[in-house]
Amino acid sequence: MIAVVRIAGRVAQKKKDVETLKRLKLEKKFTCTLVDGEDKVRMGMVEAVAGCVAYGKVSEDFVKELEKKRPAKNGVHFLHPPVGGFKKSSKVAAPKGILGKHEDIVKLVGRML
Repeated sequence: MIAVVRIAGRVAQKKKDVETLKRLKLEKKFTCTLVDGEDKVRMGMVEAVAGCVAYGKVSEDFVKELEKKRPAKNGVHFLHPPVGGFKKSSKVAAPKGILGKHEDIVKLVGRML
C-alpha cells in the first residue's frame, strides 16, 4: 500500500492538479488516502501531483494502526498538522523537502495522528 498525504493548500494551483487531487479524494490539507501500488492509473495520478503531496510505502501493520486511530470517512483519513512541525521544507521535493516520494512517510504520518 502507498500512503498519500496532501501537504500543499489550494492557493495558486493549476486546474489539472485540483481535478487530480479531487479524484484522489485529497481536497483538503493534511488528508491521507491509501492507494494500491500496483494500480498504474492511481499511481500515475499520484506522480502527477507530486508537487502537492508526500507519498511512500507503508506496511499492513501501519495501515491497521491508522484505521484504529483515525477511521476513514469515504476512504479519506483526516490528520492533524505534524507534532513538532515539518523537519524539512514543505515546499521542496524529497531529498531536501517532504514533497514527492518520501522514504520516512511512516514517521511523518505517525506525527500527524
